[in-house]
Amino acid sequence: MSMQWRGVLPALTTCFREDFSIDHEFAARHCNWLIDNGCSGIIALGSIGEAATMSHDEKVALLDTCVRALGDRAPVAAGISSLSTRESVELAQAAEKAGCKGLMVLPPYVYSTDWREMKAHVAAIISATSLPCLLYNNPVAYGTDFLPEQIAELASEHSNVTGVKESSTDVRRVTAIRSQLGERLDLCVGVDDTIVEGIRAGAIGWVAGLVNALPRESVKLFELATAGERERADELYAWFLPLLRLDTVPKLVQLIKMTQEAVGMGTALCRPPRLPLVGAELEQAQEIIRTALANRPNL
Repeated sequence: MSMQWRGVLPALTTCFREDFSIDHEFAARHCNWLIDNGCSGIIALGSIGEAATMSHDEKVALLDTCVRALGDRAPVAAGISSLSTRESVELAQAAEKAGCKGLMVLPPYVYSTDWREMKAHVAAIISATSLPCLLYNNPVAYGTDFLPEQIAELASEHSNVTGVKESSTDVRRVTAIRSQLGERLDLCVGVDDTIVEGIRAGAIGWVAGLVNALPRESVKLFELATAGERERADELYAWFLPLLRLDTVPKLVQLIKMTQEAVGMGTALCRPPRLPLVGAELEQAQEIIRTALANRPNL
């Protein structure tokens, strides 16, 4: 079972108990529910998964849970990021040992600098295992922008760079990467509210957020857009967009988890420094979620 960056790949949220420990039993159930509803694989320890709040041992334990839960049903990839290159390399190697089939490679937390240093950082992670690697480009959140020509440089030097999660919010990047590399890399949309536009530009994967709560709708939207069924895709997209836009703001984790709680698949609890929404912000989010679910399409 190999890791291909295609189809709908949930950036897995992490469910916590009231004491903020990881709910491994729910994580296993959640992974299987997502695959049951048509997702292609799982990506754990991303930004949505609150990986920045976890210790190394917690991260490895969660990866182990996901891999054991899915067995041969679907591959699990690990998000790799930390404060230092050494920590990231150690996590990549631990992920391979745990049975992960791929790595989503992020820039380091906090420190963002020039291409020479960022290339050295991600190259060390990519070289630490033989696992297929998805380079995560999210200049909005991480302050590091991997340009198409830089991505091409990495891909030419590392055969296990096999995909890009493009989260710049500029769908023109999909076209630009394709013009540099042709079909060499699997291109994934990493921002929920650009998925239809991204597919039309040539993306073949979706590293998704709201899928944690609504996998059936996410997979259907991806399939319709990929098949070129423009009218049906646009109709479903119009319903979904108010929810998908929750993936594009700083409190996306709270909002996605609130949606999960509303559909009965998880809780809204996040680890501090993320706190529950309050006041007008909470009321606005609840109204968006209530309205969307009240008009949920019958697929």
